[in-house]
Amino acid sequence: MESFLSEFFPEVLSEMKKEKHDVYCKYDNQWLTAFTSSLYIAGMLSSLLASHMTRMVGRQGIMLIGGALFLAGSIVNAAAVSIAMLIIGRMLLGFGLGFTSQAAPVYLSESAPARWRGAFTSAYNAFIVIGILFATVTNYFTDRIPVWGWRVSLGLAAIPSVVIVAGAFFVSDTPSSLVLRGYPHRVRATLQHIRGPHADVDAEFKDIVLAADQAHKNDKGAFKRLFSKQYRQYLVIGVAIPVFYGFTGMVVIAMFSPLLFRTVGFSSQNAILGSVINSAINLVATLLSSFVMDRIGRKFLFIFGGLGMMICEVAISWIMADHLGKQEGIMPGNYATSVLVLIWMCTFSFGLSWAPLRYVVPSEIYPVEVRSAGQAMSISITFCISFLELQVFIALLCTMKYVVFLLFVICLLAMTIFVVMFLPETKGVPIESMGSVWAQHWFWRRFTMNVKQESQTLLVK
Repeated sequence: MESFLSEFFPEVLSEMKKEKHDVYCKYDNQWLTAFTSSLYIAGMLSSLLASHMTRMVGRQGIMLIGGALFLAGSIVNAAAVSIAMLIIGRMLLGFGLGFTSQAAPVYLSESAPARWRGAFTSAYNAFIVIGILFATVTNYFTDRIPVWGWRVSLGLAAIPSVVIVAGAFFVSDTPSSLVLRGYPHRVRATLQHIRGPHADVDAEFKDIVLAADQAHKNDKGAFKRLFSKQYRQYLVIGVAIPVFYGFTGMVVIAMFSPLLFRTVGFSSQNAILGSVINSAINLVATLLSSFVMDRIGRKFLFIFGGLGMMICEVAISWIMADHLGKQEGIMPGNYATSVLVLIWMCTFSFGLSWAPLRYVVPSEIYPVEVRSAGQAMSISITFCISFLELQVFIALLCTMKYVVFLLFVICLLAMTIFVVMFLPETKGVPIESMGSVWAQHWFWRRFTMNVKQESQTLLVK
């Protein structure tokens, strides 16, 4: 918004209004990118902290803390009178994001029935996308308010913050978390409440207690244990998914889509309107993913989405190279529209695959004794890479121009090959029986066999 730039980044606004400027470089301002990226460095730190705290206060308690931090951040941002206040408010939002991102997907994964776990867990991403859609619609209308419209945009984040805090009071903690925290007497009643009054929960209750007993035997050193041979497959997948997710290019496209649309020639209002439609497409794709994920499986969606994003990003790079990269000025209207449509198509592929699956798969693959640590590691890696990308993307766009999108294409190719070769299918597998998918995988079974052989040798000794 020009009112926001005028208040805090007048040099960027003045660069935009110059008659002659490099279209790729007009937003190259490190304070502006710091405002965006500071959210993610705070999220990385708080997600690691949340993994330790969840054993003490549970998944529900972590979500309450996260919601309160969201509320504080939205108030500080709306009242900001300096860049320092903006970044402090943004970091408070990041701390809230780290807490809730660590707890909520695990909460859903532990509470959901096995046959619908993908849909339940991907619903977390669906509501994030709904939030983004509401935010972009809000920006579209508040952009018309001169001088203080940006304060309304930032301040309205208090509404979902209150919803998070109030909502967390009305849910019980997960059965797994209750057992781990020493409340086994509450587990059966919680399971009955979740599954329905007439459901038979005896088998599930026994599985949860058994898994929790095993976790208590390995109660300390969860992060250290993740790096041992026994957990090698979990570590590789748990690291690979957030790393590859970060290098799809969609994080920066989502965060900077209005700037990209303005770069290729759209006005402020049209750029925000383009982002509104982009968010709506993301929502449709995410809801479709929730519907089909437990039917066709995680692996197919990963591959389909990766190929779709590759094609779109190659086309975006080619158009920008031919019609924006070789000259100063505005891209011709038909080509600018083509870039807009390709970004929408790329977003659809992303929303159908990597956007929800990066929450679903890490939340379901880990054994209970390392689940919080594993989820925290995956989330913190995502935040760390997002921070680095958002901090340098505008500078890279200025330096490398359209070639920056080809870097993402190379990463997309590598990650799609990795999924084909090394990711096991987890569709429909009960979360406490997830070890079976590794024992049946062509590559990972050698590690599970080695671990079994070592365990048997120790028992004989």
